Amino acid sequence: MTRIKFHQSLDELKEKLLVMAGMAEQAIQRAIESYRMRDISICELVLRSEPAINRLEREIDQMALDLLAMEQPMAIDLRFILSVIRINADLERVGDQAVNIAVRVREMEAFANVDLPVDIPRLASLAAAMVRRALQAFIEADAELAQSVLTMDDQVDAMNEAAFYALSNLVREQPSLTPQALNAMIIARNLERVGDHATNIAEDVIFWVRGADVRHNAAVDE
Repeated sequence: MTRIKFHQSLDELKEKLLVMAGMAEQAIQRAIESYRMRDISICELVLRSEPAINRLEREIDQMALDLLAMEQPMAIDLRFILSVIRINADLERVGDQAVNIAVRVREMEAFANVDLPVDIPRLASLAAAMVRRALQAFIEADAELAQSVLTMDDQVDAMNEAAFYALSNLVREQPSLTPQALNAMIIARNLERVGDHATNIAEDVIFWVRGADVRHNAAVDE
């Protein structure tokens, strides 16, 4: 494979990953909207999108592995391909979290719609913002922007923890609301996992651009 053809293939790999990113983002946005609107028809859209996301994940992995096998790239090109493989897996899992949320929203339809002591839309907004920022960092090869995603994760974790305690107290005080509280608790946990996947994506961008592995370190030297 010539270098020109190789770099064209890298561009195609990046474009395919961005398609995957768009599908995963749409899935989580729809899942959030289904919760906010209590709209089962939106849940069904999320569930129907899952096979396409899974199929694209396999295609991207195969394309990346073929490039590794044919070209044996070095340095930044190798880091890019390895990062694509890892980001691809995290995007698929964002899609999985969207499906989990949609399933919970559908289950909540069987119970009365009550006010719960947790701001799921706010938590969802922050988790979705982390995904968008991480993907923007990937598009722009911007390690500094990726670094900013890492600082957002603590806030998502804190909001999920607060939701857990508030909903646990609600179950103790009003046992009749246990189904609604448990489903909301699981949705909050799913959103916290979305934030974790966004963090993983950001760390992979830093690895690609700077060659630094920051998966267990909140900061990275220039």
